[in-house]
Amino acid sequence: MIAALEAAVSDDATAPAWTLTPAEVTSALPRLARVVGQLTGCRLQLLREADRYQIGDSVGFGSTAGWWASVTRATKQTAHREVALAGRLDHEAHAATAAAVSAGNVTIEQAAVILDAVEALPSDLVTSALRKDAELHLVGLAHHHDPRELRILGRRILDVLAPAISEEAERRVLEAEEQHAAATASFTMSPDGHGSMTGSFTIPTLAGEMLRKHLDALAAPRRSPAADVTSAPSTARTDHGQRVARPLRLGHAFTEYIETRAASGTPKAGGIAATVVVTMTLDTLLGAGTAASLDTGERISASEARRLACEAGIIPAVVGTRSQPLDVGRKSRFHTEPQRVALALRDRGCAAEHCDWPPGRCHAHHPDPWSRGGGTSVINGMLLCPRHHTLAHDARYQLKATKNGKVTFSRRR
Repeated sequence: MIAALEAAVSDDATAPAWTLTPAEVTSALPRLARVVGQLTGCRLQLLREADRYQIGDSVGFGSTAGWWASVTRATKQTAHREVALAGRLDHEAHAATAAAVSAGNVTIEQAAVILDAVEALPSDLVTSALRKDAELHLVGLAHHHDPRELRILGRRILDVLAPAISEEAERRVLEAEEQHAAATASFTMSPDGHGSMTGSFTIPTLAGEMLRKHLDALAAPRRSPAADVTSAPSTARTDHGQRVARPLRLGHAFTEYIETRAASGTPKAGGIAATVVVTMTLDTLLGAGTAASLDTGERISASEARRLACEAGIIPAVVGTRSQPLDVGRKSRFHTEPQRVALALRDRGCAAEHCDWPPGRCHAHHPDPWSRGGGTSVINGMLLCPRHHTLAHDARYQLKATKNGKVTFSRRR
């Protein structure tokens, strides 16, 4: 079978891609991705057998992962992760995920997320039947969500399948994670001998989200980004027009952050302070609730939220019956800082479908134009990245709202 596959791939690889039409390329890439997924599932099964036979020992390696890293020229970390995943998928309890991987319907990144979510469910609250249902549900969601989105859904899976126990289960998971994160937080740094310092750190999620928001604010392009409709979130242009990769921009931002943080205070982005906003009910603040939400999409325990309430100022987010932030501030040409906070909580970033620009780098757009009598409010406002904000004011494009609260742009005929 493998010999036949090698022959088929060799034959197809000789055909130049430029001979294909756009329609053929569009059709071929998803099919190829599925085939690669199926082959990945087969590879994981064989890896599991290799680990059973301890193949690495027979050829002088200390482990199967070490041997696999040598064979594939992958890093040992990657090889260890694959061998470990192969072993987890071999467990009878994860048969649904293993079958989906073998069929090419679930990637190995999605599979790892699904297994993490299911294995994190408290054993004393979740029955084996409910655990199986949760895994099947997440496998189905994998058809429409990437690993990051799937991880968020996995953490809230009991909200859908077992609402009666979801709050207690989430409280236990969040508090356990926060205690572990606080106990294991670490930071290492050393000179590289060439004028730089290198290092790594592991910090709690809340502290990490705060740091990321501050760095994103400092890394935002210094000139007006609305003119650059082609820039992607991962890159931006300097004042001289040179494109700079996101890691490099964040490195410069981190340096600036260290040098100026004490003197300048919290940096701003998108017209508001780069602040992580914690949303909680009054019951949670007073002690009856179990969890609170960050405007970045992450969740923290109620005890952590109450600790912040004691040690830091609170930005109140008043919500209506449908959990939509209410209008705040006086009517003016530009959205106020409280209104920007409310828009960030509602839109979570650019409101354009499939756009992942964060709130701090978006513009506040008036769907009902100010120039035509539209007011400045949360209702008459949406966050759009510089590119989509430019398109919203381009007469050649029309903007349409979708059922999920997003907007799409299409060229007028």
